[in-house]
Amino acid sequence: MPTVLLVRHGRTTANASGVLAGRTEGVELDETGQTQAKELADRLAALPLSLIATSPQTRCQQTAAAIAGVGGTKKVPRPEPLVDDRLAECDYGDWTGRPLKDLAKEPLWKVVQAHPSAAGFPGGETLRDMAARAVDAVRELDHRVEQDHGADAVWVAVSHGDVIKSVLADALGVHLDSFQRIVVDPCSVSVVRFTPTRPFVLRSNDTGGSIDSLLPPRRTRRRRSVSSDAAVGGGAG
Repeated sequence: MPTVLLVRHGRTTANASGVLAGRTEGVELDETGQTQAKELADRLAALPLSLIATSPQTRCQQTAAAIAGVGGTKKVPRPEPLVDDRLAECDYGDWTGRPLKDLAKEPLWKVVQAHPSAAGFPGGETLRDMAARAVDAVRELDHRVEQDHGADAVWVAVSHGDVIKSVLADALGVHLDSFQRIVVDPCSVSVVRFTPTRPFVLRSNDTGGSIDSLLPPRRTRRRRSVSSDAAVGGGAG
């Protein structure tokens, strides 16, 4: 049962100017986004990452490269980022590159807000299809990490706001129509641990603070047993 860190890319000029970048080529981190990525990389430096998977969009690859460039050791260096097309931004089709203030006037906007499972972007994909491929990607990669690196492994998936929100909605067991209640800021970290019976959401939209609780436990001769049960009453943390 590895731990996956769902990282949204740092801020871009499109984010700052209120434009829906989508899959537009050449959208890079702005100065603030570069700083966010560097600070996040420093925060995660102590984690022994087994995999860094990333969306093919430039802004995500830049964020993943920052994470890959900090931390690790000579014996266990940081892995090179692995591009996975299933982590790509939603294909917004004809909406791509348009100002959000203009899109808010479109009839489809209300559907995206209130009934996203019914939303399909003209010339693009549906939010339902986006969610399905993203969830499949994270679950499949998580299984691969466990097979290759063990149950205590920690790995990163760098992606986009709506993509991460859909994965979190799945992990929380809520319908896609509720995913707009989830907030995922630039360079935030959301943490999920999958178990045989249910996923656990350990963090959501975390933009600062210690990551010590995410460090794998020290290995002992007797392997600890990890339960899929939730702690009644909340547990001790």
